[in-house]
Amino acid sequence: MGLAVRNREERFTYKDYLQWPDDERWELIDGVAYDMSPAPSRRHQEVVVELVSQFHNYLKDKPCQVYVAPFDVRLPEFDEDGAGDHLDEDIETVVQPDIVIVCERGKLDDSGCKGSPDIIIEVLSPYTAKKDMITKYHLYERHRVKQYWIFDPATEEAVIFKLKGNKYGEPQEYNKDEKIHVDMFEDLEIDMGTIFR
Repeated sequence: MGLAVRNREERFTYKDYLQWPDDERWELIDGVAYDMSPAPSRRHQEVVVELVSQFHNYLKDKPCQVYVAPFDVRLPEFDEDGAGDHLDEDIETVVQPDIVIVCERGKLDDSGCKGSPDIIIEVLSPYTAKKDMITKYHLYERHRVKQYWIFDPATEEAVIFKLKGNKYGEPQEYNKDEKIHVDMFEDLEIDMGTIFR
């Protein structure tokens, strides 16, 4: 979860983020810059591709959309409907989750998504595991992301957190022999066996 080149004590905004080199991948969480290198492993990418395939095939003719990193999700601290005098460039949190499902088209623009997606999925790697399980858990809960899914290629398990009021409820855990019924969509099941085959 390295902070690398950027100064650890300096706070950054989306305006700064947009000026950084295109060949570098960064995330901002509450103004702190996180280096997104090294590149994900082959196993990580296999899990992402299979998950995206299952969601994409299901969502083809439906209003929700699935996106894969790099895809900027800006999480403003102010009202997500854009009310007030706040500018995009002042946002201090921009993340690039592995997979994002967005059902409110009004949150989508040419820069990505502004506001909380319906589902965020992270696939763990040794480099990002702590940030994904702790920092991003609290971030996504605070911004009321309806569901936060974490897949672990090492254990071939998944855990899903669902928003209940303003907090995530008890985690739902799945192993590679199970199917995840996605309650947000009445007839979608994610087959863990194909994710971790």
